[in-house]
Amino acid sequence: MKYVVLVSHGEFAKGLANALGMLAGEKKEVIAAGLENGKTADEFAEVFKEAIAPITAEDEIVLLGDLIGGSPLTTALNVINEKGFTNNTVVLGGMNLPLALTTVLMKDNLDLEFLPQAVLNEAHEALKEFKLTSDDEDEDDDI
Repeated sequence: MKYVVLVSHGEFAKGLANALGMLAGEKKEVIAAGLENGKTADEFAEVFKEAIAPITAEDEIVLLGDLIGGSPLTTALNVINEKGFTNNTVVLGGMNLPLALTTVLMKDNLDLEFLPQAVLNEAHEALKEFKLTSDDEDEDDDI
């Protein structure tokens, strides 16, 4: 099985998993763990180990983290390394809803080596500025 594992500071990963469930349906292969405020990296490591307990050496992992170099992601990587899952793991930072949703929807259609570029391209394309106009501007255009 190919798992999508979300890690973050605070409740971001869990909230993102909740939003994914609303958009893509509940998926048992989506796992979320967050480093709670006031907790240490060692405490998070234990939470993360428990969260990924269903994953075996035969499975693949797409690990999405909120910040490259942040404690949740680096701690998760240490645990993944300890468990011997490193060769079956792809890591992406800068996690957001378009990236996570695209990953969940595309993960079973692409090999692990091609998945990062595909989902990063999709997530990048989802980033747009939305320009607001006031009703007054629209009325001025009609004159």
